[in-house]
Amino acid sequence: MSAHKLPVVYVRGFAATSSEIDDAVDDPLYGFNKGAVHVRIGSDDKPWFHQFEGPLLRLISDERYQLLVHGDQRAFLLSQEDAAVPEATVWIHRFYDQAATTFGAEPAAFVLEDAAEDLFDFVKLVLTKTGAPRVFLVAHSMGGLICRSMIQRVIPLADGAADAATSYVDRLFTYGTPHSGIQFAHGFGLLEKLRDLFNIDAAAIFGPDRMYEYLTTDGGNRPNGWSPADVPDGVFPKERIFCLVGTDSEDYAVARGLSSKLVGVRSDGLVQIDRAFVPGANRALVHRSHSGRYGLVNSEEGYQNLRRFLFGDLRAQVDLVHVEPPPGSGDDGVIRQVEVQLAIRQLPVLVDERTSAHHCPIQFEPTPAEDPVLPLLVTFLTSRLPRPTDTLRYSLHLRLLSLAETGLELALDPANHLEQTADFDDTLVVDVQPGNGDEQPAQAWAVWNSELPGAIRNWTPTGDPLPGDQSGDGWMTEVALPETANPLFGPTAAIRLTLTPWQ
Repeated sequence: MSAHKLPVVYVRGFAATSSEIDDAVDDPLYGFNKGAVHVRIGSDDKPWFHQFEGPLLRLISDERYQLLVHGDQRAFLLSQEDAAVPEATVWIHRFYDQAATTFGAEPAAFVLEDAAEDLFDFVKLVLTKTGAPRVFLVAHSMGGLICRSMIQRVIPLADGAADAATSYVDRLFTYGTPHSGIQFAHGFGLLEKLRDLFNIDAAAIFGPDRMYEYLTTDGGNRPNGWSPADVPDGVFPKERIFCLVGTDSEDYAVARGLSSKLVGVRSDGLVQIDRAFVPGANRALVHRSHSGRYGLVNSEEGYQNLRRFLFGDLRAQVDLVHVEPPPGSGDDGVIRQVEVQLAIRQLPVLVDERTSAHHCPIQFEPTPAEDPVLPLLVTFLTSRLPRPTDTLRYSLHLRLLSLAETGLELALDPANHLEQTADFDDTLVVDVQPGNGDEQPAQAWAVWNSELPGAIRNWTPTGDPLPGDQSGDGWMTEVALPETANPLFGPTAAIRLTLTPWQ
């Protein structure tokens, strides 16, 4: 796994109709160049303007990447000597061109497996001409399935080894990819069966039978229990995959109308939250829609997660550990939900947000299991950027909500309910000092906001860092919850922080 910058190959999402395909190919950069403009409330209730230039321009300005289209990117690559093209370059997999009606030739039908094979050919060309050891794949929606088809089917069949894709791909980042396919919230499965049977709007590719065909080397009938979202062990490391999941279904409804009604509110308007990630891979949830003005790709949240996953040097994992269930829990008719919001200093957005208001809290059912662990989030930090102090700072806003149910149909009990009022609400502020390998491991300081006398921005860590344990490549420490949380989580509950070198 290389520490230097590798070529980025972008793979766009689904276009259903011929006119949508034509619109896609008329964009020289397949949408990766699109940005957005937003506002937030500042002083005197006046809006603060926020301009996001788009992920392509930000890679150019922030990471000094180059865009070398020159009329035809493939023709340009073929005209260059091997290993003569800079590695830090961005390329677009233009797989829809052959299906367009605007180029004069008879359009060919789009076939996902063909797009995956073409992607492999293009990746090999980029590697040959740049001399890079591997590429970064960045994909939106269906583009992530094209990438996975290349990784899980095309390359293993071509090279004869299940893990051959690791020789070509370093990391895969997906925006709103339906890794488990697209399922509707209504219709009792009938709508999916009709879609897959008649291939309505060419959308059968989001059904399990077609997914089995292009995600496996088997080629036979789909076995019972097979999961489309799974990347099998030994094929590609799940820790090298990051899935950005959208939770805003409403803003996609403006652009697409019916789709968000069909998939339901626990979605980005097209892909349901629970179907937008690879189990075991890194992921973050942000309140953005599948596409459009408030879309995932053209968002600051998306870019910041992308940049840190590709170029960060520290992986930070946060877990809730040593929880003791309160008396009577499990059979008291109470639903417990943990909310987390992650902020990183110097960023104007939350990079991970799992709240009940956005239909994605972490369900918390404490059990007497031995030392239970509740994973909260994983994020990536970078020490390369200028910062006001020697430490990297992030904050974890943690809340616990409890909802009492009553009656035979388990309806919300209104007697003592206070909507969106948390039983526990506090923010853990963490300062990390990156290490330099075996000579100096990473160190961290942490404090709960409830223990600070003033504004968080005025707090400067003092004294010794948190005691920690070196475990393999990582460093681990635990921070006890405030005493006010004891009746809810038990007196031993703590936040476990694990820092691992990334790259």
